[in-house]
Amino acid sequence: MTTTPKTTVVPFVVEANGRGVAQHLEAGGHTFDTDAYPAFGGNDEAPSPLFYALAALSSCNQVTAALVAKDLGITLGEWSFRVVGDLDTAVLVGGAEGNANFTTVTVRATVQTDAKDEQFSTLVSETERRCPVTQMYKRSGVQFDNSWTKETLPAAVS
Repeated sequence: MTTTPKTTVVPFVVEANGRGVAQHLEAGGHTFDTDAYPAFGGNDEAPSPLFYALAALSSCNQVTAALVAKDLGITLGEWSFRVVGDLDTAVLVGGAEGNANFTTVTVRATVQTDAKDEQFSTLVSETERRCPVTQMYKRSGVQFDNSWTKETLPAAVS
């Protein structure tokens, strides 16, 4: 029996090489670098992979929200995000028993939109449900605090 691949599955491939704790990565035709703080054995010459993990959360929320907004028929303008991940380094650095994950991840998002209050509530809840990176964090057991603020969309944007 031959299995036909699901047409909605898109593979995301990252290739990397490195030395010590620094890496050079290629993803989808784009290149970037990672390093670590000196306390983790790095030279702090590029963002830590932990920063990229948190950046992926904000970026994926914005992309997902754009898709949800289209479904809801609302317009989004400018965004701002503040994402904070609290990491107890006892496991990572010291080898202690336990979970090396962030203990808490806090997302604060502000977006300009013409959404009514009920639409905005749906935008937030549907984005959280549909965002792959949000779901990775939530399902990992981290304490996840997600709060969005709606700002008025300037007349020139709507």
